[in-house]
Amino acid sequence: MKSQQFHPSEIPYGTLAKFGLTQDMIEDLPQTVLENILDGRRSPVLPIQMTDDDGNVIKARTRFALVRLDGNEVEVMFYPQLAKCNLDRFTPEEQKALLANQAIIATATMPDGKTIPAFHQLDPGTNQILYVPTPVIGRNLEIVAKTMNLTAAEVTCLQKGKPLSTIEDDDMHTVGINLNEKTGVSIVSGDVKQWKDAQRDFIGKYSFGLNGCWVTDDDGNLDYIPEDSYTEEIWEELRRKNGQMALKH
Repeated sequence: MKSQQFHPSEIPYGTLAKFGLTQDMIEDLPQTVLENILDGRRSPVLPIQMTDDDGNVIKARTRFALVRLDGNEVEVMFYPQLAKCNLDRFTPEEQKALLANQAIIATATMPDGKTIPAFHQLDPGTNQILYVPTPVIGRNLEIVAKTMNLTAAEVTCLQKGKPLSTIEDDDMHTVGINLNEKTGVSIVSGDVKQWKDAQRDFIGKYSFGLNGCWVTDDDGNLDYIPEDSYTEEIWEELRRKNGQMALKH
């Protein structure tokens, strides 16, 4: 595994377990997802549950990310799924762009009350509006522009929130603003459709681990099924995948 911000042993499984995310569930996530989490990125939207003081079980869905505190302690930051996104402060044109998952530049109010220009983008997984000050993303776009030899017009296209495809040595790459990424910029090998697909929390219908399986339903929601609760359909899928692996070897 490549060098990460966090070591697997630093994952605060105790905290996650309080919200219904057991160590088995986390370790059974696909390897690429685990690497992203250890690199400080947000997780896919996962199911959580907790019990209130009256004994009621509350279920919800959330992303989470690992954060390192001043004392080097590692904790969990949650990004819960909202029932509805409030876009009232944006213009109709801005709302249309946000709902199309484009990044826009609008003013943001900081904790100290100051307003600054920032890139905003809707996270479709949680219905939260993400924002990052424009100088931060602007600097990263400058680096991308130099690396990919982009023109000023192409950089302007990116600043307007639209992904851009370039071809070099017969290889196509697409770049665009994605505020779920640490750098705020995502580069994918392929065209715009492949870039957009890569921004989704796509794990597949079934993702098998050592102790259970993550299953994606028709609405794109992830749920964890322990091995002792597999349905015949899941067992059949596991047998099919094992058969494919045997043929490859």
